[in-house]
Amino acid sequence: MNRKDELTKLCGSLDESTNKIISKIIEEICFLEVQLDELRKLPFIEINPKNPRQQRATPASKLYKEMLQQYNGCIKVLLSASGKSETSEESPLRQYLKGLRKNE
Repeated sequence: MNRKDELTKLCGSLDESTNKIISKIIEEICFLEVQLDELRKLPFIEINPKNPRQQRATPASKLYKEMLQQYNGCIKVLLSASGKSETSEESPLRQYLKGLRKNE
């Protein structure tokens, strides 16, 4: 089973409109995972050869940080949509949507 199938299975059965949105998020998660793996192979710190005490973050480290934030945001959305997030309270929007589904 590939990563996309694993994430799709995690979501279980969602309505069609939610599935369309979630499928895009799953594709984004898969893309970001590949990019993050590639960025991990690059150095994150440059050291000045004349003064080893001088160090600076590389563009790869900055890009990794930004992409990791996007990845974490996508994962939170995916978990929230699947109902597997760790929040103890249900949001008013989720309550409203459940009410709409019951009335159908």
